[in-house]
Amino acid sequence: MTETIATPETDDLARHASKMAKKKAARDKIMAGKEGEKGMIIVHTGAGKGKSSSGFGMILRCVAHGMPCAVVQFIKGAWDTGERRLLTTHFSDLCQFHAMGEGFTWETQDKARDIAAAKAGWEKAKELIRDPAIRMVLLDEINIALRYDYLDLSEVLAFLAEEKPPLTHVVLTGRNAAEGLIEAADLVTEMTLIKHPFRSGIKAQVGVEF
Repeated sequence: MTETIATPETDDLARHASKMAKKKAARDKIMAGKEGEKGMIIVHTGAGKGKSSSGFGMILRCVAHGMPCAVVQFIKGAWDTGERRLLTTHFSDLCQFHAMGEGFTWETQDKARDIAAAKAGWEKAKELIRDPAIRMVLLDEINIALRYDYLDLSEVLAFLAEEKPPLTHVVLTGRNAAEGLIEAADLVTEMTLIKHPFRSGIKAQVGVEF
């Protein structure tokens, strides 16, 4: 029998294996206490980039799993984005796409029009969320509509609490998410701004921003 001679390298590998085995046992114990499925309320907020991008990443996961889903855009409706092109051109059978916004408020310069667009978007969102066959609904930039009081926060929260089907996920994106929405959510992620090219005079780039 060949005797294994301990070396600093083999000792390090043994310590690593022991550490990972303990970590796996602890993880398995935690996972053993998790069961069932739940439709989550998910919020992406913060000043950093990536809120909508992350939401669309979840939508594409749903598409990949053959799960019906839907998107309602509250602000960027007039934009020709890559996400919109991809979903409407190739996956319209699985993902409904409703661009209800008309641009940012400084572009429309018409508060009544912005409020009407936001309310129309919310009515469409409620219709989609009520359908139990749709497993995820992305409400892109709805937090902005809520921040400007174009929509009633208490109405949105009441609807999500009372009418959202148990297995439906709802993703709400946009800066300055309301505290009440954060409290009601199951998953909240805040995107932190560290550096952005716009501040250096670089405009939005195709494939990065839209």
